[in-house]
Amino acid sequence: MQEVEFPLRNITIRGLAFGDPSKPLMLALHGWLDNAATFIPLSEYLKEYYIVAIDFAGHGKSDHRSKDAHYHLVDFVYDLHELVESQNWHDFILLGHSMGGIIGSMYTSCFPQKVSKYITIESLGPVTKDSESSPIQLRESIESRLQGAASEGKHPNSKKSVIRARAIAGGFSDACASLLVERNLLEVDGNLQFTTDRRLRTFSSLRMTESQAAAFLQAITCPTIVIIADNGYEMMKKNAELRLTLISNAKLVNSPGSHHPHLDNPEAVSVHILRFLHEN
Repeated sequence: MQEVEFPLRNITIRGLAFGDPSKPLMLALHGWLDNAATFIPLSEYLKEYYIVAIDFAGHGKSDHRSKDAHYHLVDFVYDLHELVESQNWHDFILLGHSMGGIIGSMYTSCFPQKVSKYITIESLGPVTKDSESSPIQLRESIESRLQGAASEGKHPNSKKSVIRARAIAGGFSDACASLLVERNLLEVDGNLQFTTDRRLRTFSSLRMTESQAAAFLQAITCPTIVIIADNGYEMMKKNAELRLTLISNAKLVNSPGSHHPHLDNPEAVSVHILRFLHEN
């Protein structure tokens, strides 16, 4: 495992790389408020591949967006393509968890020539709302951004308390939580600070409609596997079941674990992934 860094035009994306760069590339995308370390346990079972797990902008060790910007879902897709182009990557496997899976679905549909196989864990396409909710969604987003800008960020008292809180929120062990927390905390002058940008916690300005989500999924042409956790989020399970047929070559499998099955039950997830990759 090694730290990697990718300077883009306006920000620098950082992450972790696992394995031999001469092996097939698997680009891994983490979930909301997580970071590249979420793939450390799974990487131990995927030695046949060179895994590059990035920290999205505002997460982990990657740069934050400028003070006049915000974190829109489509901008993560932009960052991803700029990264891919800057590294001249092509014909790679794309792996995403939760938000990373959502971004992965949008990227794979927009740039199908880049992705050879798509693996998504605990998500299938964007979270949606009816178009009628758009005015309320935008209002609440603006209000949350203003409130966030006017408040002071809280600094944690101890790493142990942050790990325990993250474990409770994620429904996994302290050992799993520790992997994420270590990359999301920084010690400055003896005080702990979160590296995650506070603006990520504000409400999204707009949600896609279900017809828009369907359009993205229908444009995915590569072999796809959707891995849903037995004890994951019910909304993700329902979306996967309802949307699976929108992709021409996709299958749905279940795996034991929480919303982060790749983190708390990586061997079971790896069995699904390896079987899928070897068959396609």
